[in-house]
Amino acid sequence: MRHPRIDPELRAALTIVGGVFPPTITPELIPFMRRSYASGPRDELLAGLPVTVDDIEFPGYEGARLSASIVSPEGTGGSLPALLAFHSGGMMFGDRFSGMDVALTLVAELGVRLVTVEYRLAPAHPHPYPVEDCYSALAWLAESSAALQIDPDRILLAGASAGAGLAAGVALLARDRGGPQACGMLLDYPMLDDRGVTASTSEFDGIGVWDRVSNETGWRALLGESVGSDDVSEYAAPARATDLSGLPSAFIDVGTEEIFRDESVEFAARLWHAGVPTELHVWPGAFHACDIFAPHTTIARAMIRARTDWVRRTLLP
Repeated sequence: MRHPRIDPELRAALTIVGGVFPPTITPELIPFMRRSYASGPRDELLAGLPVTVDDIEFPGYEGARLSASIVSPEGTGGSLPALLAFHSGGMMFGDRFSGMDVALTLVAELGVRLVTVEYRLAPAHPHPYPVEDCYSALAWLAESSAALQIDPDRILLAGASAGAGLAAGVALLARDRGGPQACGMLLDYPMLDDRGVTASTSEFDGIGVWDRVSNETGWRALLGESVGSDDVSEYAAPARATDLSGLPSAFIDVGTEEIFRDESVEFAARLWHAGVPTELHVWPGAFHACDIFAPHTTIARAMIRARTDWVRRTLLP
């Protein structure tokens, strides 16, 4: 393993992060992670934000009733653009408000609605449950857009890490099924490839957030014994898709000091080659999800600004 070149400010933040999100996650740690990565009390999460929240249910995969929340700017009526967001957590843990702090601030700042989804988690619900639940959310949102006061032509798929992989999978499903078309994909350090074949996938062991073993744990929870085989669907692992044409425009960002660096860059290049407008940022010295765990740092603030600018241009042209 090469010694990672983590930014000094971010390296200091890692000493705090480790108590909440250990660098190496093995199957026996999943129950702990479901407690430690759960979102905090709703009133604390929304404190000071001029927003309202409506908790609702929608029909998920195979008709299951699933939960979602619609976060709206206070005092705003009429049809608004929306971020349909899928949370991080390696497909195994997290809830619809986990890691959503930045997305919540966009609601008031940009005047958009945030729809965040409680998709079902592996290993109890392996593929295709997570991505099908998320696709069901898109279909429901488009079908119910008038009642929900959402502009069906301005729905942006968004996610971080596992949630970003789900957003890409949903975009592929929507294209192939002739379903609702999103206006963009916001893919923050996306989890895209179960095969673990890139150099960065094996570069980080026991360092940062989400190392090689954690990644293997997550993919095995989702795919079981089929992980790495020819039987894996591109909707589960979007890096496997042979055709990326016809997907909505994309924003991809990733740090240099994380395992998803190379697969994110390769996915962006393949989107360009397929004619999909794509903006790529590779942040020097950044570890995985540093904007979630250390948003006060210089690099994290730059990440958030770039992302916000792209969302503004995409949803509010």
